[in-house]
Amino acid sequence: MEAINQIIEGISQINLSWRDFLDIAIITFIFYRLILLIRDTRAEQLVKGLVIILVAVVVSEYLRLEAMNWMLRQLLTMGLIAIPIVFQPELRRALERLGRGKIFQRSLWSPKEFDYFLNEIIKAIPVLVKKRFGALIVIEMETGLGDVVESGIKVDGTISAELLINIFFPRSPLHDGAVIVRGSQVVAAGCYLPLTEKPNLSKELSTRHRAAIGITEVTDAISIVVSEETGIVSLAYAGRLTRYLDEKSLRSLLEELCAPRAEENNQANWPWRSN
Repeated sequence: MEAINQIIEGISQINLSWRDFLDIAIITFIFYRLILLIRDTRAEQLVKGLVIILVAVVVSEYLRLEAMNWMLRQLLTMGLIAIPIVFQPELRRALERLGRGKIFQRSLWSPKEFDYFLNEIIKAIPVLVKKRFGALIVIEMETGLGDVVESGIKVDGTISAELLINIFFPRSPLHDGAVIVRGSQVVAAGCYLPLTEKPNLSKELSTRHRAAIGITEVTDAISIVVSEETGIVSLAYAGRLTRYLDEKSLRSLLEELCAPRAEENNQANWPWRSN
């Protein structure tokens, strides 16, 4: 009972201002966003390893294991130095998300352009599925994909179902890479994408699927995959893959992720537009 009274007395002596509550709330929000950022990435396992080492440092210091404590502290120091290097993709993605805040947002499509873009995509996919043409279509969003475009062959043509089908025709020289779509334009084909390093992916997923996931881990792009072997349609976004999509569900996902928002519609006729 005395211990409880001491705890209550200690709590009553804590004098927190509104600034303290604001400070705690901001720090909590930052940690929450960091957890969301590294979830389901290799960074998650590395953070767990650093936490284990930190706990081991505290335990070894409490037990007065001097040699062990010294070694763990050196290991922890090296780990902290290595974080910016090891976490480079995650740090890049965090900064890109910060830069994609509402202040910096731009209109990618006008409503009319988006309807045209969506209809051509939806027209092409069933044909690719029926003919078992493997396909990988990457839709550029806020993060520019200029470096990816440079890895392929520039097309700079208005998107159409016929153009996409011809690009992914098995005997086409451009079929074995990704198509990059920017607005209502196919800007490049035969592009190389970074592969995801997620260790727990199903073995039935091909290199095409791993590339589709990989580009969405480091950018805000959206990838559409048609499996050459099974004809299964998948969509990748933010490092997550949604499979077994039909025409209706694919259209619904693209509308949810890409459709111009109401506040953007008023900006459709502004002088600046995405290239």
